[in-house]
Amino acid sequence: MKRFITALTLSRILMGPVIFILIILEFFFTSLILMTLSGITDYLDGFLARKYNLTSLHGKILDPIADKILITFSLIAISIYLDSFFIACLSALIISREIWVSGLRDFNSATGNFGATDVTFLAKFKTTFQILTIFLYLIGFSVNNSLIIFLSDWILFIAALITIKTGLDYTQKTNMLGKNS
Repeated sequence: MKRFITALTLSRILMGPVIFILIILEFFFTSLILMTLSGITDYLDGFLARKYNLTSLHGKILDPIADKILITFSLIAISIYLDSFFIACLSALIISREIWVSGLRDFNSATGNFGATDVTFLAKFKTTFQILTIFLYLIGFSVNNSLIIFLSDWILFIAALITIKTGLDYTQKTNMLGKNS
């Protein structure tokens, strides 16, 4: 079961570049299916790990990395496809926050402040909201519906706000000027 859970997580790492290529090549329905499966694996790996008491440090580290890869590749592809400054800026904010929080996790690990960057409910919601936003874009692309794409733009804006909020929360919990730095 532990290998299955890890395989679910690793599948998201592999899906990121595949979805990127599919969006660029305008295979929107296939990318929509893969994004749906990726969202399911994001839920399922955590659910199974908790249900069977198989949570691990390995999983705690790998799961957020898998999410970041999936979301980063997807947002970059959407920005390229739409050729949109607005989407590119929001994507850059989201990606910057993801890199920043990864750095905070490294810093907190090195300084023994382990709980400061533990995944919070809002951070889990943020990831779900980001995946939902990408999913909506892919629906809009698949059915060629400008209204869905327009609404997705504003949902991405909300996702960016939530993303920034969680980054600020982690930053506040991190003691970067403490005695261990």
